[in-house]
Amino acid sequence: MNNIIRNSLSIYGQTFKQPTVFCQQVRNKWVDFRMKKDARRRKTVEDYGAIKMRLNIIRKNRIIPMELQEAAHQDVIKQPPDSTHRRCQARCVLTSRPRGVLFRWRLSRIVFRHLADYNKMSGVQRAMW
Repeated sequence: MNNIIRNSLSIYGQTFKQPTVFCQQVRNKWVDFRMKKDARRRKTVEDYGAIKMRLNIIRKNRIIPMELQEAAHQDVIKQPPDSTHRRCQARCVLTSRPRGVLFRWRLSRIVFRHLADYNKMSGVQRAMW
């Protein structure tokens, strides 16, 4: 059965060629290693962020006995360092640029302007006055 399919494909393959696609090869879903690193940090924050925040609140509370503060401090030290939300960086989804990112669209100002200039974004147009 396999040979029949292969033979028929080879016969028809000469007349029906698949169109060539000119695009950049994508090895994974991340633009570059920085974006992959940031995604890993976000996953760590998702897993440990709430626990670390609670422990920090206990650690910094001066009403709680000193022994509990010390225990919370030791537990905070044991948490992974990337588990704080401060380490996450807003990045452009197309270029991975960390600065000038518009939060609503998750695009850098440069990419946003380019797409807006060529009417690639619905509801957005250049200012005219």
